[in-house]
This record gives sequence, structure tokens and C-alpha cells, in this order.
Amino acid sequence: MNTIIKGKPVADRMSEKLIKEVEVLKSKSINPKLTIIRVGTRPDDLAYEKGALGRCKKIGIETEVVELPEDVTQKDFVKELKRLNDDDLVNGILIFRPLPNHIDEGIVKYEISPEKDVDCLSPINVGKMIEGDKTGFPPCTPTAVVEILKHYNVDIQGKNIVVLGRSMVVGKPVALLLLNEDATVTVCHSKTKEIDKISSNADIVIAAIGRGRFVKENFVGESAVVIDVGINIDEDEKMCGDIDFDNVKDKASMITPVPGGVGSVTTSILAKHIVKACKQQNNL
Repeated sequence: MNTIIKGKPVADRMSEKLIKEVEVLKSKSINPKLTIIRVGTRPDDLAYEKGALGRCKKIGIETEVVELPEDVTQKDFVKELKRLNDDDLVNGILIFRPLPNHIDEGIVKYEISPEKDVDCLSPINVGKMIEGDKTGFPPCTPTAVVEILKHYNVDIQGKNIVVLGRSMVVGKPVALLLLNEDATVTVCHSKTKEIDKISSNADIVIAAIGRGRFVKENFVGESAVVIDVGINIDEDEKMCGDIDFDNVKDKASMITPVPGGVGSVTTSILAKHIVKACKQQNNL
């Protein structure tokens, strides 16, 4: 019998622990703070912002949103970023991506303070993730995937895991994080031959390919664990994942829904990283 594994219990458990950690920090007159830099008003950015602000408020983390106009110059963007780097009251900086085409992310990633980079934009944090250095900040969504697997006692060590997708947003980072957990990881992408056959032999399938309901039941072996990272809008204007949920759920032993799965854990990971950054900056 399959089990639908939801993100809310994972997020709630994390929040309970973080609330206590923040209370201890505040008893020492230390107030963790996140600043979000958002360019324009993209609906997906606003949706994530709402969730992040709500989660931070629940935990007791202070927040600030810096909204910049769509036509903000590269120079002004970097100037604002440097201001936040130098602000001792700001512990974490989250830059919503993708940035407009006229702002070079290749420049921005070297400007953000690695100590405040809570979603792994800086190459320094990417390097720490590769090395398994726990002082860094891996991306929030891939970290949420690992957190869900651990919460539901899914054995990762030595397991054959297939990651569908190779982006720097989810695919590559989640593969690295799982390697650090001693999994055997195969990364598949648009040029992979017999991708369904490779995927169907996996103990755990992680879909981060960015195509609504792309992963059919032939991609999933009997009793596999399936984690759906995709967020897509279908022809009926409804949210769906990369997994064809209705056709796969009876074949998988465990499966995450969309919505209600990985996405709901991501904001808790963000909050965890802010608290971690605050502690490290205060030598705690």
C-alpha cells in the first residue's frame, strides 16, 4: 500500500525546534533577521515571499523585503546588495531568481556575502556543499528533499537514487547532497537514452525536470520512493508536479504530492539557515 508523504509534518517539526532556538538567541539580545531582495513583482516570487514571511514570523525571525524596480541597473542592484552585506543587523540575504536578463547573475553571485547567502548563490557555498562542509548553506529546495526522506525514515545510504534534471537550482545540488549521504546517484537529463528504463530501476526517484506530469508509471519501479520537486501550471490553471501523480501513486511505496510536498518544507529550511547564519556570525 502506498503512502502519501506530506511536507507539513516535516515543516512543523522543524519550526518547533527553531522557535526554541530563536527564543534562546533573543534572551541574549540577538534577533535573527532575513532580508529578501526582489526585482519586480513576478507571481511566483510573491507566492514564495508570502510563504517565507509567514514561516519566519511564526518562528520569530525578523524580516525585510527590498523591492527593486524591474529596470533597476546592475550598478544599483549591486550597491543595494553591498549595503545589506555591511548591515550587521541582517543575518541572511535571499535574492529571488531568475534575475532580469540585464542583471548578470555571474557578477552578483560573487558580490553576496557567503556568510549571509542562505540559499547557495555564492560559489563559496557551492564549494562547501561539494566538500560536505557543514558551515555552508546548500540550496533550500534540495535540502528540503533530503529532510523529507530523513523525516519519513527512508534509508538513503547505499540506495540507488535517480535524479531527473540537472539544473543548478535542484538537480545537481540534490545529487551532491545525496552523495554526501552515501547514496549511489544517477543524474538523468534531456539527452539521457532510455531514461524511463534507468529511472524504473531506482530505489528512489527525484523528479526535478520542470515538465508537468512528465514522469509516467513506466519511470517508476514497484515500491520505489518518489519525490516530486516540480511546480507547474497545467492547461486548467491548476498546480501539478513533474510526476503524473494519479498514475504513479499506486505503484510507488511513498510519494510526495504537489502542492503540499517539498515546497512546504523549503521555507522551513530557509528559516533554519537564517538561524544558523545568525549563530555563526555571533560565534555561537
